[in-house]
Amino acid sequence: MEALLTSTAVVALAEIGDKTQLLAIVLATRFKRPWPIVGGIFVATLANHFLAALVGEQASAFLNGQWFRYLIAFSFIAMAAWTLIPDKFDDDDAPKPSRFGPFVATAIAFFLVEMGDKTQLATIALGARFQSVLPVMAGTTIGMMIANVPAVFLGDALIKRVPLAVVRTVAALLFLVIGLWLLAQTAGWLG
Repeated sequence: MEALLTSTAVVALAEIGDKTQLLAIVLATRFKRPWPIVGGIFVATLANHFLAALVGEQASAFLNGQWFRYLIAFSFIAMAAWTLIPDKFDDDDAPKPSRFGPFVATAIAFFLVEMGDKTQLATIALGARFQSVLPVMAGTTIGMMIANVPAVFLGDALIKRVPLAVVRTVAALLFLVIGLWLLAQTAGWLG
């Protein structure tokens, strides 16, 4: 349960203002059909975050050792710093008009844009931390949906009302706390 809840909170906060959330808004304004877009986001996130959590879990099983635990702790601290940097979504990044419908276009675009994104890297770190693919994947997917479904339905109005700097700061603090906690555990400072 800890893996599910932590993964949900970390990704929901990290996703706010992220380029994939901005992509959700662009797709919603382009296609004007929210439910297929939500479905595409869901399918793309399941696939992407399953693979990311699996990579994290396998890496932790293969690289099990104190130095690897330090690496995971420092990766959360680095994610804290990265979260404070606002994402931009350029027109060049916007999906081109598709011969596919909104569901397929969204699934493909989201899967590709999420590659190497901070939420994907956070999912890898969470998979390594908890060594449990399904709860991490479920939590990160729920977190992505919590952040992106309102963006699809409310679009630009949501972005204008949500103080992104505050949300980024809270997300960064969450990453920092997890990183410091892991660091303290690995160093033996906690019982």
